[in-house]
Amino acid sequence: FAKKNGVTTADLQIREVDGGKYVVALVKSTGRPAPEVLAEALPGFVSAIKFDKSMKWLPASRRAGNDSGIAFSRPIRWFVSLLGSTVLPFEYAGVTAGNVSRGLRPNGSPELVIPSADQYFNVIRDAGIVLDSEERSRLIVEMVKKAAASVGGEAIIEPGLLAEVTNLVEKPTAVLGSFNPDFLGLPRDVLIGTMKKHQRYFPVQKVSGAPVSGVKSTLTPDTGKRGTLLPHFIAIRNGDEQYLDIVQHGNEHVLGARFADANFFVREDVKKPLEAYRDGLKTLIFQTKLGSMLDKSDRMVKLAPALAEMLALTEHETRAAQRATFLAKADLTTQMVTEMTSLQGIIGREYALRSGEAPEVAAAIGEQYQPVPQTKIGVVVALSDRIDSLVGLFAAGVIPSGAKDPFGLRRAAIGTVQPLISPPSGVEHDLDFDLRAAIEHSAATQPLPVSDEVKAQILEFLTGRLRVVLTEMGFRYDVVEAVLAAQAHNPAASARAVKALVAWVKRSDWTPILDGYARCVRIIRSAKISEQLSVNSDQFIDEAERDLYAALSSIDHRPSSINELLAIVAILIPAINAFFDKVLVMADDPAVRQNRLALVGQVANLSAGIADLSKLEGF
Repeated sequence: FAKKNGVTTADLQIREVDGGKYVVALVKSTGRPAPEVLAEALPGFVSAIKFDKSMKWLPASRRAGNDSGIAFSRPIRWFVSLLGSTVLPFEYAGVTAGNVSRGLRPNGSPELVIPSADQYFNVIRDAGIVLDSEERSRLIVEMVKKAAASVGGEAIIEPGLLAEVTNLVEKPTAVLGSFNPDFLGLPRDVLIGTMKKHQRYFPVQKVSGAPVSGVKSTLTPDTGKRGTLLPHFIAIRNGDEQYLDIVQHGNEHVLGARFADANFFVREDVKKPLEAYRDGLKTLIFQTKLGSMLDKSDRMVKLAPALAEMLALTEHETRAAQRATFLAKADLTTQMVTEMTSLQGIIGREYALRSGEAPEVAAAIGEQYQPVPQTKIGVVVALSDRIDSLVGLFAAGVIPSGAKDPFGLRRAAIGTVQPLISPPSGVEHDLDFDLRAAIEHSAATQPLPVSDEVKAQILEFLTGRLRVVLTEMGFRYDVVEAVLAAQAHNPAASARAVKALVAWVKRSDWTPILDGYARCVRIIRSAKISEQLSVNSDQFIDEAERDLYAALSSIDHRPSSINELLAIVAILIPAINAFFDKVLVMADDPAVRQNRLALVGQVANLSAGIADLSKLEGF
């Protein structure tokens, strides 16, 4: 012990710690200068920074020692490492830290010497760089809105694109560009997708209610709430306004070429009806054990009628859902979706309309990838897809673990439960739906056997996602757990029950209600009664027994909701309390004891299928 701690046995001491005596070694460590400690620690700090996507850039000749596995989001070119005016020297990825940063690339990336740490922000600001990302974002929004207003429009600023552009530039400058109005004949989403994905441009649309002459509308029947696009875009340049006309011309040229490609793809695609593309799905593999995308599509078509019936669709809606499900994946083989996969479903909707399909069919095709489809027909299409994926992939052994979820099954599970309970555009779906039955229907269509164990795993997986959805809606965890223990198979019913139970838990008289009911449940569990016993009123001895039995007998039906359950329990509380105060449940006489347990068990069993109130705080 002494040797390990670098002292002699003579230096050891015996001290009393927490009532016990211990041999103690006093070890004194001399402090080291902060620059020295930091210089050693900083390489580890840098290497600990992780990204979803990283790259390695060091040439083979420099991949030696600690540099062999270095990866970062982009190649590291310099480090500024200062403590006050002192440089903290360290080396990482072949770069030695110093006090020199670099200015804007359009200006030739001039060297910027940082004399001390407290001068860093001033030096960077003087170089024209907007260091704070929130400030850059605000500037970009202001510039984009101003540029759009200059042509009588408003910019479409989506948070994801704004965040990406904010992190692509150091000194933002807006560039207003134009394109040939003839391209406005392309589907709106193709135009927006091309501008956003390929070029990181902000599209411009007509201000609501403002007339725009000479501009062709790109609205399709399902997009009536969206503004007409204008033949303009806004790019964000990294630099000042020097040579802005050249930058504008270059961006216009590139976008024109992109639109020309998209125009070609769409023009070629619409030469055939959407249905003609479905057969091509056999060339796309969904999963080796589950076959092609055509096989998956066929399974979805078989599943859709059962789901439509479960969701109480009308006969007309069911036919539309079947047709939409049949065509749902057809656009995956079109040239436009092959070029821009983010448009899957959207292109299907557009091509369905151009093929003469019913508007409700086209709308459902377009909604299938939305987290919460707007229509019940869209819900059927989406659930057919997601439930087929969950059941098939679980049967194939492709189950998410840790951070690995290659088929996005967590997203599919959330996308299964959320449409049943979430309010899209202010319209509450609130669709009762038995997940157990849906799993059974899907299992019957799979090319692999789906065991009862796998079915239970799928239901538990869906329950876990439903738990996430409900807790993220702000509901108490214990309330969610209480309801899911009984109703997890029906997300809509679970959501209603959670909302109702939250209201009861907030009541001023909640504690005596829960306490009274808990006494019944606890004594049944302690007696290990697992089945419902029969009550024999002839064996009652005490008046309190008869009163509780009479109160129970006055209930004309079993409760089917949280409100019914707890309203009944609230009425029973006086009789329950009197019973426990005056009656010894665990009597010596076995027959009397069993009869009293049976009576209490009837109270405890009222919550069966509604909630497990024992999971609530305070039970």
